Amino acid sequence: MNDRKQHVIKMAHQLFIDKGFQATSIQDILEYSGISKGTFYNYFASKNELLIAIFTSSYAELQKMRDEILLGQDPSNIETFIRQIEIQLKTNRKKKLITLFEEVLFSNNDELKTFFQQGQIRNIRWLYQRFVDIFGENKKPYLLDCAIMFMGMLRENIKFYQLAHSPSINISQIVRFTVNRLVHMVEEAAESDSQLIDPQVLEEWLPDCGKPGQATRKKLQQQLLLLKNCLYQQEEHRKYIELVDVIEEEIESKNPRVLLIESILHSLQMIGQKEIQQLEQLVTIYISQLTN
Repeated sequence: MNDRKQHVIKMAHQLFIDKGFQATSIQDILEYSGISKGTFYNYFASKNELLIAIFTSSYAELQKMRDEILLGQDPSNIETFIRQIEIQLKTNRKKKLITLFEEVLFSNNDELKTFFQQGQIRNIRWLYQRFVDIFGENKKPYLLDCAIMFMGMLRENIKFYQLAHSPSINISQIVRFTVNRLVHMVEEAAESDSQLIDPQVLEEWLPDCGKPGQATRKKLQQQLLLLKNCLYQQEEHRKYIELVDVIEEEIESKNPRVLLIESILHSLQMIGQKEIQQLEQLVTIYISQLTN
């Protein structure tokens, strides 16, 4: 994303926080950002698309921070998960994402409602996958239910904690309290063999799951994280993590720059990690699936 487009996203984000999404006009954005109407429409087809870009950029930044917390750590360590949730909540509060989300949720904007609903499901899927890391494959049948309940408990705990302790809020205390309840909830669900929603429904809920290359893309994301972990454990190789981040950004983009990815992979070959060879194979398969 070029710097000017990023500038518009940043300025519009602040305007939406200050005035509200509905009350902010495109003219307000043009004046506040110092751009022309032509430039705006060169970047965004509508104000809706701009808001989606704000959330997409914020989600990508959050995902990167959550992945960085995992570097060099055991994915099954629940303390690592607690840190990930804390950074997610603190980022949401800092960027006022929940305020914007709630404004759209209670509007009649179907396009944005659909986008945010998909965002919620993606977050539930991330939680489900992390719960598999933490609680193990044998508890998989119960972990989607637990992910949904965890998000509900966390949301309500934050809301009523603020009501009781306003204006202060202790994110760490809320997260740890809720995670402790989660542990007991998972054990109880497994012991009673109680399931409400089959985790396979995630593939039906998320429209991109059936698109070409999505299974490979998921494997790519896992391989990228594995490679970053390997590089992190070797101090002399940590400088290459930034190059892996670039590959990750390209894979997440709508039009990945194949030549750039191939160039970075060629540069990484000198390290001699077997994970790089595996990554190269997955990239080749993924690009082939996208172009066929």
